[in-house]
Amino acid sequence: MEAVICSCIAGSVFFWIIAAVFAVLKGKAAILISGFNTIPKDQREKYDRQRMSRDMRNAFALWAAVLGAGGVLAYQFSSAGIAAISIAAVLILFFREVHLDEEKAFGKYKMK
Repeated sequence: MEAVICSCIAGSVFFWIIAAVFAVLKGKAAILISGFNTIPKDQREKYDRQRMSRDMRNAFALWAAVLGAGGVLAYQFSSAGIAAISIAAVLILFFREVHLDEEKAFGKYKMK
């Protein structure tokens, strides 16, 4: 039981750190987004990197908050089930963000 709760807390800390990286680096952090670094450099200029970084920061912060809340509630109520639910919720949120098609992944960030 404690392993699941510790996993939630550790995951929360990890995602808060990554969110902070995106917050500090702002548009420069867009290169850290999976798939964006494979786009040719001249094509990358056509995307709103500030918005991409802000959206990734917000996604990481949301994941961190869900895991943190799950870990704290699981600890408070001595229930690993709550922690497992928060992990499942983060996985659902994560897979909603995964796109195999470049246009689906970055199309909304294209500057006109």
